[in-house]
Parts: sequence; structure tokens; C-alpha cells
Amino acid sequence: MQSLEHFFGKVSDLVWGVPLLVLLFGTHIFLTFRLRFIQRFIGKAIKLSFERKREGEGDVSHFGALMTALAATIGTGNIVGVATAVAAGGPGAVLWMWLTGVFGIATKYGEAVLAVKYRVKNSAGQFSGGPMYAIERGMNQKWLAIVFAVFTAISAFGIGNMVQANSIASMAEATFHVAPWISGLIMTIFTALVILGGIKSIARVCAGLVPFMAIVYIAGCLFFLIVKADTLPQTISLIFSSAFTGHAAIGGFLGAGMREAVRYGIARGLFSNESGLGSAPIVAAAAQTKNPVRQALVSSTGTFWDTVVVCAMTGLVVVNSGFWTQGLNGAALTRAAFGEFHAIGSVVLTIALLTFVFSTILGWSYCGEKAAEYLFGTRSVKHYRILWVIAVMVGSVVSLKLVWTFADITNGLMAIPNLVCLIALNKIIVSETREHLWNERP
Repeated sequence: MQSLEHFFGKVSDLVWGVPLLVLLFGTHIFLTFRLRFIQRFIGKAIKLSFERKREGEGDVSHFGALMTALAATIGTGNIVGVATAVAAGGPGAVLWMWLTGVFGIATKYGEAVLAVKYRVKNSAGQFSGGPMYAIERGMNQKWLAIVFAVFTAISAFGIGNMVQANSIASMAEATFHVAPWISGLIMTIFTALVILGGIKSIARVCAGLVPFMAIVYIAGCLFFLIVKADTLPQTISLIFSSAFTGHAAIGGFLGAGMREAVRYGIARGLFSNESGLGSAPIVAAAAQTKNPVRQALVSSTGTFWDTVVVCAMTGLVVVNSGFWTQGLNGAALTRAAFGEFHAIGSVVLTIALLTFVFSTILGWSYCGEKAAEYLFGTRSVKHYRILWVIAVMVGSVVSLKLVWTFADITNGLMAIPNLVCLIALNKIIVSETREHLWNERP
């Protein structure tokens, strides 16, 4: 197992080298300027996202699509992933995660524009879309679309399934002394009950679960930061200074340079908000919308809530606790940071992880099955769902380090074809925006 972990670690380092980091963050910045800082419309986008009325063809409402996409993105990456980034990259990683979110709003917007524009109806009368369709129909590069779909179908089992199941199983064992196979079995049963109903069932559950879990978690983090408000200014200053200078060794912390802060901040930022990954537009393609831009605005709010708000809260709580200097990592660091607040902290963390994990497993199941559908047709969906349910159980009992590393690798490989597509079709994104948002003629 150690040899396997070492091998995957080397592959992850190769995939997440400088070229991918430049491509990812560069795409965020490029689209931000091409779209005249689309982030300025975030207020309008948030207002639009809460409208539940039917306004065009699609399988679910704006709100339902957003909640399903948020269900897929708000997961352990927002809690354990942030702690992992801080442990590996130092406090500065929090700022790079946050910046990835701010600029990533433009990328999430662009992905959704293409997803809705190039979506199709499948043999079951449902909408199917996402980067694979944009690559095939917009770029005329079916081979690259197949590559993306393959990576997505596989990657879903890492980022959206096994990592999530593993984190909650580890937390349940450490906090409540529940054997991983027991918590895994419970998650497996509930997952099967929901995903068998397809996108409408998933969206219905997520529409109730996601707002509840986000409000509870954000309120809890705000309370913890207020309680320790005296050290908060120093914490914020440390995050900003470490982002550009790295951080020297303190106590059990080995120290991290600027390169580590950038690498882990951006990598965990992508893992958390998935801007540039290509998963959220798969869900956006199912939305009832008048035009691609309206749903794209709604989709862009997912990155705002996920990283600009939720990840920032986690990062502040973790760094402000000081436990990151004691050699703790992942779930252990998260438990220590929230454990400072005794029963309240444990309750908030437990509720957050349970709901975040379950919703992510649901949301990503749809992304994975749509990739399988693109590759093998609608008949493959049933088989994919069966494999998905089994993987929840498997993920609950395997090595955390191996699962995280595997997820990092598949995320990077999945992102590359999508980012290439976004750059190649940027004129289409701008043209749709000019027509439906800026009200300008080409």
C-alpha cells in the first residue's frame, strides 16, 4: 500500500505541475477580462438563482440545477480539503483558494454558457450537456470529448464518491467510535434510495438539504470567529503574508514555501469549487432556461458560495485555531480546530460533514452517469448507478491518503480538455454574453 501511495503521489505531482496551474488560473484570469469582469453581476445572478418558475425547456428549475451543482461542489473539500491545504501549503494556501474562487466565477459562467448552448435531448427525452457536447459540437473534436467523458466517469468515483465516503467514515470512527463499514453501509443505502429516481429526485432532495447545511455551517463558523475575534486580525495578516512569502517552520509544522501555498491552494480550490473542472455545466445543461446566459449567471454563484464564502470561513477557523502548527492534517486538523469549541464545535462539524458528504455523493452521481451516457448510451446509466452505490461502501474503508491523491490526479486530467474547450470557444461565450447580457450587437 505504501508503494502504491508513493507512486500515485509522484503522478499527482506531475499532473499538478506548473503547466496545469498556469492553464487553470490563467483561464480564470483570461475569461475574467474577456467577459469584462463578469463577477460584477454576482448580485443579479444570486437574485436570479432563487427564482423557481419554469421559463424554458429543461428538466429542473434554475434553483434545482444550482442546488444540485452546489451539492456536488460543497463537500469535504470545503472542510477537510481546506485543512489539508493549510497543512501542506501553510496559511497562505487559504488566500490562493479564495482567489481561485473569485476569478473562477468567470470560468464557471463560461462553462455553463457552452453547456446550455450545445445541449441535446437524449433518447429518454431528457437534456444532456456539458463539456463533452461542447467539445464535439463546438470544436468538432469528438476524440477530445471522449477523453473528457472517460476522465469524468472515472474522476466522479474519486472526487464525488470515495473521498466523500472516506472522510465521513473516518470522522464517525474518531468521534463516535462507529466502525467504517457501518457508516459506509448506511450511506450506501440512502444513496441508492435517492439516485434511482434520477435528476428530478436528486434535485428535489438537494433543494432542501443544501440551503440547510450551508446556513448551519456558515453560522457556526461566524460564531467561532466572533468568540476568538481578538486573534482574527493577526490570522488574516498571516494568511496574506504567507501567500507570497511562504511560511517558516513552527512547532510541528514543517514549513511551506510560496510554491506549496500556490499549488495546494489552487489544487484544493479546484477540488472545492470545481471551476474549470467541467462537472457543474453537466448539471446546468438540465436547467429550464430561456437562454444560456441566464443559467450561466446562476451557475456562477455556485463558486461564490462554495469558495468565496464557505472555504474562506473554514480557512479562517483552521488558521485562527493554531493547530496547523502541530503536525495535524486533514480530518484530524479539522476536528482539533472545531473541537476548541467543545460540544458546539463537534455538533456543527458533524452536521456539516454528514450533509456535505451525502449531498456531494448525490450531485456527482448525476455528473458521472451523464459522462457514461455520452460514452455508452442511456442503457449504461443503470449499471453506472449500481457501481456508484458499491463505490460508496468501498470508499468508506480504504486509505484516506490514497483516495485524496487519486482524486487529485483524476481532477487534473479531467480539467485539461475542459479548459482547452473554454479557451477555444471563448468567442462563443462572449458572443452569447453580448447578446443576452450586455445587449450589444456583434
